[in-house]
Amino acid sequence: MSTFLFILNNNLIPVVILITMGFLLGRRFKLDMTPLIKLNFFIFVPAYIFVNLYTAEIPSDMWKVVLFGILMITVNFCAGSVISRIRRFDSTMKSAFTNSVMFYNSGNFGLPVVILVFSNPPFVTDGATPYLELAVTAQIIIMVLQNVLTNSLGLFNAGKASLHFKELVKNILGIPIIYMLPLALIMRLMPFDIEGTPVWISFTYAKNGLIAVALLTLGIQISKTKIIFHNTDVLFSVAMRLLGGPVIAFALIRLFGFDGIVAQALMISSSVPTAVNSALIAIEYKNRPDFASHAVMVSTLLSVFTVSAVIYAARMLFPV
Repeated sequence: MSTFLFILNNNLIPVVILITMGFLLGRRFKLDMTPLIKLNFFIFVPAYIFVNLYTAEIPSDMWKVVLFGILMITVNFCAGSVISRIRRFDSTMKSAFTNSVMFYNSGNFGLPVVILVFSNPPFVTDGATPYLELAVTAQIIIMVLQNVLTNSLGLFNAGKASLHFKELVKNILGIPIIYMLPLALIMRLMPFDIEGTPVWISFTYAKNGLIAVALLTLGIQISKTKIIFHNTDVLFSVAMRLLGGPVIAFALIRLFGFDGIVAQALMISSSVPTAVNSALIAIEYKNRPDFASHAVMVSTLLSVFTVSAVIYAARMLFPV
């Protein structure tokens, strides 16, 4: 129980406080989400990805994390399709439902949680965080994969009737996140070190702003949705995301043979709430936006309890 309370106090409550601050800010002022989302999407997340990938020591077996992420999405899509058939959803509801299950908040929520978890005891040794880099590297790979597929497969899934192939390609090529991985890897091969240069310092400033701005943005987004907990379809989506996600992740972790820090990070990452982008896509394409917004909001609120339990379970199942 003491370990669970420590996790709640040091890992989840700080996240919830920032989300709550954003929520209160959103209720007090009529804030436009567009510039906030663009700041996250085009500045903070790309800078964080570049800085971490440039400095991180990437183990050779990280390709398995990519396969893990693809299989997570595939299995979730199949599970969402089965539930959609059982619930007899029409095509628009099926798209919104499967998107809410497949795509999770690996950036706005998952990354800050992983950073907080592996920056605190018992993962701190003499003030150092020796496990943080490995955990963040695994999480960044999942985050990049999730963002690319949310804004390609997710867009296609939500806008099948109106989205053409050229539009799909244009959307994918317009995602700055996908360029950060090859750019960072190329820069690592250059015969000079960019650390300490003005560009590097600017990227570091932007990287350090990610957690606060991302969580505040999430809180503001939630403030714009009326709270309803008795929608059965939303509860199905939330249960599959918060409970089904870690179960699927556990099976895949065993399949790939992950252990220790990487296993813990992947299991924690799989338990986070529905991606905000899935709701934004639903709103943009008029694809059951009310359902999508509720799925994000309810899963985020309930994740305070479920993510804490998953963090505890991950430590017990995959000790370092």
